[in-house]
Amino acid sequence: MANLVYKRVSTDQQSTARQNLVLDEAGIEGPVVLEEDPGTSSRLHPLQRPKFRELLTYARPGDTVHISETFRLVRGTGHILDVLDVLHADRLALRIHDGAFSAMDLTARHPRTGELLSTVKFMVQTLAAAGELQRDLQRELTYDGLRAAEAKGSKGGRRPAVPAGKTDAVRTAYLEGRSIAALAREHGVSRGAIRTAVADLMPEHTAADENSPAPELPVTLDMPGKVADFLRATELDDAERAALDHGVTVRRGQGYTLRVSAVPTVHRQLLARCQPLDGTPAIPAQRKGRREYENRVNILVADIQR
Repeated sequence: MANLVYKRVSTDQQSTARQNLVLDEAGIEGPVVLEEDPGTSSRLHPLQRPKFRELLTYARPGDTVHISETFRLVRGTGHILDVLDVLHADRLALRIHDGAFSAMDLTARHPRTGELLSTVKFMVQTLAAAGELQRDLQRELTYDGLRAAEAKGSKGGRRPAVPAGKTDAVRTAYLEGRSIAALAREHGVSRGAIRTAVADLMPEHTAADENSPAPELPVTLDMPGKVADFLRATELDDAERAALDHGVTVRRGQGYTLRVSAVPTVHRQLLARCQPLDGTPAIPAQRKGRREYENRVNILVADIQR
């Protein structure tokens, strides 16, 4: 029986030093270590993370999965119950070496029914819900702080990638023939930032005229939380990311809905990003959420075309 060690950090600025300390102190014999690439988001469902999927493929009945703390693997009630179901089906044990769950056998099942022990399920749901509550309160306080700052005239959001004092120099250099790539290297910013600074000077730019179509107006749609969790861990463009970041969370029992305001084009783009959820056999709730969002977007499109 193998000891499978799973490690993960949320950003590429973090290290696994603390996890290494906890796991080394545990004295795990012959560990097989699988570590996610730095920056693998905690919002991505554990069953979708490359290294954890590799761990499940490698594992055999009777093996034990070791993690330093719960949040290295899961965040939220839904995620941990999904993982426990998969571990039980594969007959794998889970050992958490630090934190609230360190003294519990989370894979313990009733000897006759085979279901997760009610006491274990209660503790898992209670502790996970407490963690979700803490994060929700932090988000609410952050939102309130931003609103208060806006009321005082402060503007939130990211600072311009090209400082205002250098914009004229960038534009002049572009007109003189400097390439976008060269300007990006010179000023230590992304190429997209340079394109934004010189957008109206680029050949493909055309001024709006009277025949231009009317601009799209934002529309608010409710996005199931499972879909929002998936999208937050997906590579998005700036408009899509902004729509999610400004979404309003509405609690729905143990889950939530994200109320997203965006133009119809962005809603369609976000829906297109969700297509991989149709091929996720282990997470039916995400497939259902994607279908719900698809229905809402389709109704929106139909209304626009009338």
